[in-house]
Amino acid sequence: MLHGGLFGSTIEMAAFIDSLKINFQVIAVSTRGHGKSEIGTNPLTLEQRANDVMAVINSVTKDSVNILGFSDGGFTAYKIASLYPACVKKMVVIGAGELYPGLREFNFSAKQAISMDTIYWNQQLKLMPEPNRLEEVFEQVSSCYNKLTVGKDLLSSIKCPVLVMAGDRDQSNSVEHVVNAARMIPVHQISIIPNSTHPVFNENLQRFGLV
Repeated sequence: MLHGGLFGSTIEMAAFIDSLKINFQVIAVSTRGHGKSEIGTNPLTLEQRANDVMAVINSVTKDSVNILGFSDGGFTAYKIASLYPACVKKMVVIGAGELYPGLREFNFSAKQAISMDTIYWNQQLKLMPEPNRLEEVFEQVSSCYNKLTVGKDLLSSIKCPVLVMAGDRDQSNSVEHVVNAARMIPVHQISIIPNSTHPVFNENLQRFGLV
């Protein structure tokens, strides 16, 4: 389970993970700057995140895995499947469409995030080894995604089956960009959930289809 996003609710994510634990062993990864994971000293890249996740997975199991990635975690999932095809059986990617410089402007700030979900970020700050670097986390993510291309070169290299999902009212990824991304993946299915925004699994868990 890859979340890794800058906006979320601990309670909602915990409920979603609990629903998955009924049928699966869940390895929930906090990416750099989230939870107890340190930020490090190197600039954030998608390859760095993929390597971090694989290090966690390999510490738990030597078997291949199913990956579920949401938002920022969805982009990381794409990269993992491309770099480590033998390690991924299949994937569900939620709210992560095609991306290239200029398509969207990423300008995240700690102040904005905290105002949107104060409880979540107060919890995060208590967990973070270096809470004074929170603004740096947002700067790193913005810089990475403003330069990032998620297109044919990356997506066509994915060998495993991928279910690409999104809410039809996703404010971060249009249906068009999500569908475009899915169609670049050789073995894919597309599921657009009606009357749902970016965190679709929090809004309609039954319709989401994983419980």
